[in-house]
Amino acid sequence: MRFEPIAIVGQSCVLPGALDPADLWDLVMQGRSMVAPAPDDAWRIDKARVLSAPGAYTQDRAWSDHGGYVRDFAERFDPTGFLLPADEILALDPLFQWTLYGVREALRSAGLPAPFATANARAGLVLGNLSYPTAGLVQFAEATWFAAQEAGVPRPPGMTAPDSRNRFSSGLPAHLAAQALNLGGDAFALDAACASSLYAIKLACDRLHDGRADVMVAGAVNRTDDLFIHIGFCALQAMSRRGESRPFAADADGLVPGEGAAFVVLKRLDDAVAAGDAILGVIRGIGLSNDGNAGGFLSPSATGQVRALEAAYAAAGLAPADISLLECHATGTAVGDATEIESAGQLFHGQAGVPIGSLKANLGHLITAAGAAGLIKVLGALRTGIRPPSRPVETPLAALAGSPFRLLQAPEPWEQQGDAPRRAAISAFGFGGNNAHLIVEEWQAEAEKQRSTVNGQLSIVNEGQGDLVAGQLAISNLQSTINNSPIAIVAIEATVGPYPTFDAFAQALIEGQSGTTTDTFDINLAGLRFPPNDLKHTLPQQLLILEVARRLAAAHPELPVERTSVYIGMGCDAEIARYSMRWRLDEWASQWDAAGEPVSAEWIAEARAALIPGLEAAGVIGTMPNIPTNRINAQLNYLGPSHTVSAEELSGLRALEIAVDALRRGEIDAALVGAVDLSVEAVHQAAAGALLNVDRQKAGDAAVVLLLKRAADAHDDNVLATLTISNQQLTIDNSPSLPSLPSLSASFGHAHAASGLLHIAAAVACLRERVRLAIDVDGVLLPAEPWLAAGERAVSVKIDALGGQSSAMVLEGDRRRHQKPSFLEKLGFSEGALHVFSGADAAGLIDALDRGVESNAGPARLVIVTQGD
Repeated sequence: MRFEPIAIVGQSCVLPGALDPADLWDLVMQGRSMVAPAPDDAWRIDKARVLSAPGAYTQDRAWSDHGGYVRDFAERFDPTGFLLPADEILALDPLFQWTLYGVREALRSAGLPAPFATANARAGLVLGNLSYPTAGLVQFAEATWFAAQEAGVPRPPGMTAPDSRNRFSSGLPAHLAAQALNLGGDAFALDAACASSLYAIKLACDRLHDGRADVMVAGAVNRTDDLFIHIGFCALQAMSRRGESRPFAADADGLVPGEGAAFVVLKRLDDAVAAGDAILGVIRGIGLSNDGNAGGFLSPSATGQVRALEAAYAAAGLAPADISLLECHATGTAVGDATEIESAGQLFHGQAGVPIGSLKANLGHLITAAGAAGLIKVLGALRTGIRPPSRPVETPLAALAGSPFRLLQAPEPWEQQGDAPRRAAISAFGFGGNNAHLIVEEWQAEAEKQRSTVNGQLSIVNEGQGDLVAGQLAISNLQSTINNSPIAIVAIEATVGPYPTFDAFAQALIEGQSGTTTDTFDINLAGLRFPPNDLKHTLPQQLLILEVARRLAAAHPELPVERTSVYIGMGCDAEIARYSMRWRLDEWASQWDAAGEPVSAEWIAEARAALIPGLEAAGVIGTMPNIPTNRINAQLNYLGPSHTVSAEELSGLRALEIAVDALRRGEIDAALVGAVDLSVEAVHQAAAGALLNVDRQKAGDAAVVLLLKRAADAHDDNVLATLTISNQQLTIDNSPSLPSLPSLSASFGHAHAASGLLHIAAAVACLRERVRLAIDVDGVLLPAEPWLAAGERAVSVKIDALGGQSSAMVLEGDRRRHQKPSFLEKLGFSEGALHVFSGADAAGLIDALDRGVESNAGPARLVIVTQGD
């Protein structure tokens, strides 16, 4: 499908040395490096306790404290003016504050209200977010675990639990930003590692393309616990031993982490022109892909990167020869930089002297925010007509010799190529094999006014025709190209509390059983592509979702791997904070000693071992927040765009919506959609007790995976249910006559990030088994009732989430006989054996019966159940 151009009308950033885009442009043009030692208070520990001499990795040690750090933000940030109390905002981790500030400044730069006067249902937010623990989450976890210790265990001096909302650092920042600024459309976060911000921009463009939104804010934030990032990158052997960020340098020895946030505001180009917006640039195409099982989680695949680049140019209807500036992903790792030159070189073959650069030379690797920050750098180049320099490199990487590229080391005029607009591309490649490539061009108003819509090409409404006309025209043109086919759920698998399979869970629903905790689960080692010893260092929720996905996929080996994507709803696992607590025990021991409460070295060693084993490379990968999805990509070699999704209780439902959208647009042919949360743990339960409704404070464990296809492609599949979803919106209001699924929390606990998709699974079970669920006065499930229906069965699922977001979906049953008999069939009822007659009154009912006209529309009804012929 051709990518309809999207206008960038606003921008903002919170970056090292740059709290706005003008500052960023200045530091780039001046060739400054913002890489420096970590602030003294950043790690909450004497650095000498964890720093080691550069060399081989020593467990739980880092050989560098250098990074790109945001400074002086507190002096710039004004917490007032949001639709949230200022004191509550100041109690939140800086990640929340950077997101609030960045989204507000982006809207202001676009000339839009911030906040909107009333909830704007046509404005939304997609946030790339690195879902490792933040400093605020770590401190909340530490306080929770210490509070649970017996009386004789000392507490760190002055330790208090921070705001409970800091525990929910994955999806809640997007929800609160939307709430604080009256963005009434969808708001959610995703994690595609270093490609996250470009993935976020792509999903924001999708919502504009199909008319579900008129304004979208997209970008990313990274503000995780910096101590974990440094020790983790050393464990991966990825950290520069010299503490220098030197992309494309022959003697570069690794990356340097950075932190920050960057955002853009997007509109359909027609709408931006009609509104008279200042257009900073025009997005012409975005390509996404995954490496599958090529390479490894940390080893990039040139083949996978090439597929992303090819997808971008195909969507844009352009060629690499049209690009005259390339902002690379290059991080300063020898293998990564050389692979990028190789992959880009395949597409730019035959060209010479294409200018390239990487913002990481100035700021370090911003991880999730890297792509959006690179885009803002390129927008500055488009505005000024200057190609900016990378920081000087004495000896460039050998792979550049003979390649189509040259490393820009001084500013130069950016001349136009004839009448064509200046065009640039930005690449972002992430751990786990996530690849993204975005094409952006300058806006040439006079040249564009005469263009018309031909075969899906750009349509412009001249100024003066009005926003409404432009928006209606754009929506009409775009929606005519979107496939409205219903989406079929063709397979499902799950582990819910003590019930190891979906069938066991469905039986529990029928019988009115309950259970919340998954104490153990089995992993089938046959065919596993990962060393079993590595899995010992992997989070249980990652292992559980992998095993559930493998069970489902084993029955569907026919899936087209190049056009199958994986989307997993999840949230940050607080168990990762155990590493930070392990590392800080020595610091606290010195404080206890000074306070007259000494503890022995043996006690410290035992406590450290009890918390978690020392951090190894497998542990970094096993806690990496995008890996729940990308481990499935690698195991099953699925090559479609894939990422995790975080929207608190809606995490699985947002993942489902993204998959439906990609299927409708014809970008993929199949999708594995899942969600996982092992919520039965102390940190979640402490936060839930402070923040969630009473009926959601009983925690539950669950992992659910669905297989989706277009219904039109599912002729040979065992269709369990269909999602008939409107073009205008992916949520559907409940009809009063439509059965609504009751809450499962009282019986199975609240499996937070998995709760939305767990309710979808229960709805599928009801449709498959032809049963209705009912609850008693305490909300506990009763044994299911047979569901006799004259027509198609349908059930609605509505979920509200922490932070004000909500979603509602309708699932429709399929009347075809399934591979297994339903519960209703086991009772002796067969489909077609139910007849319903109705009328306005008894006489009308008798008349309908005499005429043999079946209907359930009238208030007077007669139901006839027959068995056999």
